Amino acid sequence: MILYFTGTGNSTYIAKKIANSLGDKLISINEKIKENDVSEINVDDRLIFVVPTYAWRIPRIVEEWIDKTKFKGDVNTYFVMNCGVSIGNAEKYIKQLCKRKELRYLGVISIVMPENYIAMYDAPKEAVARQIIENANPVINKASSIIKEGNSFPKLKSNLVGGLNSSLVNTLFYSFFVKAHKFKADNKCVGCGVCVKECPLNNIQLKGKKPVWGNKCTHCMACICKCPTSAIEYGKNSVGKVRYQCQM
Repeated sequence: MILYFTGTGNSTYIAKKIANSLGDKLISINEKIKENDVSEINVDDRLIFVVPTYAWRIPRIVEEWIDKTKFKGDVNTYFVMNCGVSIGNAEKYIKQLCKRKELRYLGVISIVMPENYIAMYDAPKEAVARQIIENANPVINKASSIIKEGNSFPKLKSNLVGGLNSSLVNTLFYSFFVKAHKFKADNKCVGCGVCVKECPLNNIQLKGKKPVWGNKCTHCMACICKCPTSAIEYGKNSVGKVRYQCQM
């Protein structure tokens, strides 16, 4: 069973490739969170979480959902994290999560995918993004092979910088940066409601055919990157930047 969370499609791409290789069922964590569904999940064999990296750890809303959800079965558990550069010492916190949930932890693997966090960074242009994804494919295939054989992922090495990024920087990131108040729609907005549909936290409403953001946000970038008219900006941070979606 593969459970995946995605903002702009990187995790979806990886999850589908692994599912095609293994024949495992795909479940969207986005839909589970959006519907506030924390009902028990029966797992026959293995559990594979495919998630993005938010400030060198798995997204907090994903961790919170896993904490609230009961997984029934003697479960071998893998984590597949996609990132722009590094996952830091995310493994430390994943191990703690698995211990709390009594899941048999068999490792985490990191896969570099195109950057989408345009609230702070630049997303790559299409040709560069395609090359990054092509470079990721062998790592995805390697992950699938290891899982198919029932082996653990190779152990990851962490360092002081990675440890600080996953602890102190992660805390500061959520405290000061993960806010929705800078999101605004300009006059290109046609009131289509794509942003409302895509928000996993139900944090966007249409008022007068314009999106209005509430106080819940995880900075998944789904609203800003999937807007069909590129009408959404995040203050001045996103102006003029490429909107990225994984469409391969």
